[in-house]
Amino acid sequence: MNRLFKTTLMSAMTGIIAASCSSSKIEYPAAPTDETVTDDYFGTVVADPYRPLENDTAPATLEWVKAENAITEEYLSKIPFRDKIRDRLTQLNNYKKTGLPSKHKDGKYYFYENDGLQNQSVLYRTDTLNGTPEVFLDPNTLSDDGTVALQGLSFSNNGKYAAYIISRSGSDWNEIYVMDAKTKQLLDDHIEWAKFTGADWEGDGFYYSAYPRPEKGKEFSNANENHQIYYHKIGTPQSEDRLVYEDKANPLYFHSAYVPEDEEWMFLTAAGQGLGNALKVKNLKKGGDWVVMEPSQDYEMSVMEVIGDKAYIKTNWNAPKNRLMVADLNNPAKENWKEVIPEGKGVMAGAQFAGDKLIITFEEDAAEHAYIYQQDGKLIREIEFPTFGTVGISSDKDHNEVYYALTSFVYPSARYSYNMETGESTLIGTPEIPGVNMDDYVTEQVFYPSADGTRIPMFITYKKGLEKNGKNPVYLYGYGGFNVSLPPSFSASRMLWLENGGIYAQANLRGGSEYGEEWHIAGTKMNKMNVFNDFIAAGEYLINEGWTSPEHLAIVGGSNGGLLVGATVNIRPDLFKVAIPEVGVMDMMRYHLFTIGWNWASDYGTSADSKEMADYLLSYSPLHNIKNDGTPYPAILVTTADHDDRVVPAHSFKYAATLQASDTGDAPKLIRIDSKAGHGGGKPMSKVIDEYADVYSFIFQNIGMTPKN
Repeated sequence: MNRLFKTTLMSAMTGIIAASCSSSKIEYPAAPTDETVTDDYFGTVVADPYRPLENDTAPATLEWVKAENAITEEYLSKIPFRDKIRDRLTQLNNYKKTGLPSKHKDGKYYFYENDGLQNQSVLYRTDTLNGTPEVFLDPNTLSDDGTVALQGLSFSNNGKYAAYIISRSGSDWNEIYVMDAKTKQLLDDHIEWAKFTGADWEGDGFYYSAYPRPEKGKEFSNANENHQIYYHKIGTPQSEDRLVYEDKANPLYFHSAYVPEDEEWMFLTAAGQGLGNALKVKNLKKGGDWVVMEPSQDYEMSVMEVIGDKAYIKTNWNAPKNRLMVADLNNPAKENWKEVIPEGKGVMAGAQFAGDKLIITFEEDAAEHAYIYQQDGKLIREIEFPTFGTVGISSDKDHNEVYYALTSFVYPSARYSYNMETGESTLIGTPEIPGVNMDDYVTEQVFYPSADGTRIPMFITYKKGLEKNGKNPVYLYGYGGFNVSLPPSFSASRMLWLENGGIYAQANLRGGSEYGEEWHIAGTKMNKMNVFNDFIAAGEYLINEGWTSPEHLAIVGGSNGGLLVGATVNIRPDLFKVAIPEVGVMDMMRYHLFTIGWNWASDYGTSADSKEMADYLLSYSPLHNIKNDGTPYPAILVTTADHDDRVVPAHSFKYAATLQASDTGDAPKLIRIDSKAGHGGGKPMSKVIDEYADVYSFIFQNIGMTPKN
């Protein structure tokens, strides 16, 4: 059978008709198939002819990937302004990006900075804020092509060591290395096959989370089970690490450790099979068993800080928009917790200490606001921001120094220092984007009704003077899931779209956290259709209000947002001109069988749950609802990557193969498969620019735009 697949693909490769952008039809390569493969879901038999593409290391799949990339590159290379777009994106991204300073116990300040086009940001340290910084760790030296990314770093509480966590080629798999914090000398310690982990220190060692070593050749596709916590002592091999915790009875749980800096307590969270997480605590100095604080995974439980024997916990237990509570660790069951800051109008997004005060961040209508409180919950004041946006705050319970960064759609990340006594903010620095005057652009927030009348917020950003003539190109972005909010953010690459007269619209769909847990639940499981209806209604609003027309409307979304784009196109192919489903969950019947896909069951449900659930998933699964009757589809560019071990590339492979084999009109249906890349995190700048250049070129070409710059 494999020989037949390879023969078919070799024939397809030699018979490809190179497609120019103006050609009426593209000849796509034949994908490996097995027409005998079917699955029975409670009496409903579903064919899965492209099942062979799930084996992403099979020779037939690799040949198909090669053929698909050849066709996509041939198409994109014929777009006359592709190089012009890449050059402009390079210019736009070539500016200094400086992160917030963080003051450590050694008295030094640490911050990340990218001089412009570095693939990865560099970690610096300095004795004073105005001092001359020295490089502490440069991830760009860890690989020749920038595909090794720094995922985390933590210092031992005695100040002797720094453990840093890396990923390679965008994978979720992590490795941990250790360096002498004073001399920056790399030590021999090396941890492999860690995943979804930090490095939490106790003495001269740290706790980390890992899975058993995966089967060779299946590192990026097989289901991950039995997440364990280990303790590693500096100077010893990983083989001698002590197993601290596992739960063999529940192999699909995530486990993570948190040890506050006094090293008296250790917290353990278990998640993965509910909407929240279980929480346990142990006294490391006195010993003894774990004490259960919350047994279920029904609520979110985030330990924000520990002071003495008091733990401050942000939770949605009996508070869908979250509240801050305090637990006495000598009597830690949640029934004994006391409320510090109650649930409010906005969603509590963050809580942290600044000296003896609390800084609480609330999200209100998808924009963030920050307030100062006393430890007893009494409000002192709001931190006044110059615009609505998203805020990041650097503070610590050991000192009163506070720094924050504010960003919005037309407001690059500006850094401020904040005086806790006077409430005064002082601008530290703001980036300058080459050739862009931010005053030329504006963002407004609108609210529109979804199909059931629910009021949905959406941000619309555009160049001042734009007319509502129904002909403006629109880039509509959405996500709608997993309690993830889409607040305002800045992207230098997005400025290319805006400066060419495009509109950027970002819809805050149900399924996210914009209005708390009720908003989230309204977009999950048997309510998932609400999310698609919200997105469709966003497009209809933009058309009805004169912003654009279907001929000028592009939709984009990644991961769960890729599912959103794929499902929405199947429901309303007439509403959009271009669709970009990025690293999407496209096979809703089998998603839970790969890597950590089982973790998404709390949002989606699975095809194994019940006939009702299986039928519902089948009714919107992007892979299974592609029309094959001549209905014109928009131009579609699917994106994925070979090291995506979160949403495995098989989703996009099978979806693209089905699209190309179906009768959906002559608009291109292409797939872009990146190499040495993953789900998106830690992607080097060079790859970011290349991908944006291809996506924008595809959208411009199919909407009929020509870049001006």
